Amino acid sequence: MACMKAIRIHEHGGLETLKYEEAFPPKIQANEVLVQVKACALNHLDLFLREGVKGWPLNFPHILGSDISGVVTEVGPLVGRVKSRDRVLLCPGISCGQCEQCFQGSDSACRDYTLFGLKVDGGYAEYVKSPETNAFPIPGDLSFDEAAAVPLVFLTAWHMLMTRAAIKPGEDVLVIGAGSGVGSAAIQVAKLVGCRVIAVAGTDAKLEKARELGADEGINHTRQSIVGEVQRFTAKRGVDVVLDHVGAAVWDDCFASLATYGRFVTCGVTTGGEVKLNLQALFARQRTLFGSFMGGKGELADVLKHIAKRRLKPVIDSVFPLKDAAAAQRKMESRDFFGKILLRP
Repeated sequence: MACMKAIRIHEHGGLETLKYEEAFPPKIQANEVLVQVKACALNHLDLFLREGVKGWPLNFPHILGSDISGVVTEVGPLVGRVKSRDRVLLCPGISCGQCEQCFQGSDSACRDYTLFGLKVDGGYAEYVKSPETNAFPIPGDLSFDEAAAVPLVFLTAWHMLMTRAAIKPGEDVLVIGAGSGVGSAAIQVAKLVGCRVIAVAGTDAKLEKARELGADEGINHTRQSIVGEVQRFTAKRGVDVVLDHVGAAVWDDCFASLATYGRFVTCGVTTGGEVKLNLQALFARQRTLFGSFMGGKGELADVLKHIAKRRLKPVIDSVFPLKDAAAAQRKMESRDFFGKILLRP
């Protein structure tokens, strides 16, 4: 195969490190498939990896991108389920499939766990290779853009709310960063179960879109007190669950918003990870803190059942051509978006 176009980074740094250039297409192993990328969604992980994350070294040149949809163009000799020309989306997490954690369906607890765009090349390219086990049929009538907007954020939100926090009908769920991919997915997952959702965002426009997804109440954190509004909405009881991926900037408000027996679940720290914890407020109010990281292939299969029936809907903010990856990441850095930002080779 001739060279493909890709966005590669050769060093850590700013947007200028994203180079649109020719690269050799990946060569598949016996249990892998080659996918022609039709769409790739951005995540904050892409920005962190471009800038450099301690403990996550990259092999340069490197191709970012964890959320991928496309068409299978080649299959290895040991591949039996996936066929050439299949329309697929890729489960973003890659695990060994042979350890105790993988057997239990806890893929993200696998010691060899990684993501497309992390230890292996991702979807900022015309082609990507994938283990057969990560290739899922695109459900229903979803477009490639919609399919790429699903995997990471819905899997993350599902694992946070359904698996870790174990939400129940009638509970109050506070969703921080409602305009993000995880936030827009979490609103829908919580409403699917029958929870009341209080969305937090930085603009009224984002809160209006959150309400369109099902949020019952909204808090504009730039001009309203998160704790004060939660107290007002819940008659001073507090919320049963807080879902957060922002970190230090909202930690105090999130923790203070929890009801007795409330559960706090976090999957990220875009504003920093160092916080102070009042242990007395933790044990006296019998609260629980949960860390959450991605999810398993079985959970993605559960998500896709609802996606196929449009009970859960991917939310797309904008689409950029692959060559404009820097502009797409600049938009993500600006936080002026709602839902997923996509690249289309």
